[in-house]
Amino acid sequence: MNESQHLSSQFDEELGRLRTHVLQMGGLVETQVSAAIDAYSSGEISSVKTIVETDRRINELEKAIDDDCAHVIAKRQPAASDLRLVLGISKIVTDLERAGDEAKKIAKGVRRIYEAGHLPAQYGIGIRHLAEAALAMVRQSLDAFARIDAVQAKAVIRADSDVDTEFKSIIRQLITHMMEDPRTITTSIEIISIARAIERIGDHAKNVAEQVVFVVEGRDIRHDKEAIK
Repeated sequence: MNESQHLSSQFDEELGRLRTHVLQMGGLVETQVSAAIDAYSSGEISSVKTIVETDRRINELEKAIDDDCAHVIAKRQPAASDLRLVLGISKIVTDLERAGDEAKKIAKGVRRIYEAGHLPAQYGIGIRHLAEAALAMVRQSLDAFARIDAVQAKAVIRADSDVDTEFKSIIRQLITHMMEDPRTITTSIEIISIARAIERIGDHAKNVAEQVVFVVEGRDIRHDKEAIK
């Protein structure tokens, strides 16, 4: 192996490690979101502490991956698709970290509801269904990244409108609850905050998918609805 081939092989290994670390971070976020929603349904608020601790690990991974991206750019001076991959990763980890923050917000909201002696399930609101849709977006966006699959990424982006629609429906139902029975206001506001956090997780999954399209096609399709048809 000559020097050029050796350097190329090292660079490929570095990019491979970056991608692996992103997927590791994404897996933690996915687990965190799932645990927060399970706590909402079950009332097992003991998991909140674990979710908060996991968030610290996600934050550490974000900083480590950012440092690795900066090192790769400075040392390797990548071009074309390799540069797009590194730049895409630097943005993807920001969205994954923010999705983790939203999971932490959900967990803390759940704890407040149950510690106040309320049962969110009594409200008949489809939080679980909304969360499963957002969680599916997270999983599919990570899978699109793992496969570098723009087609799957665009499907994730399109799915975001369904999550937004369901979120708005939940808000309308909760407003009705509050108007009919003012005693439900405090818990309803907590559930609205949880629903908002779930909707934002969907937004962050969409952003990850948009970066996958950027990596594959070299197009920035943020805010461009026509690009995903």
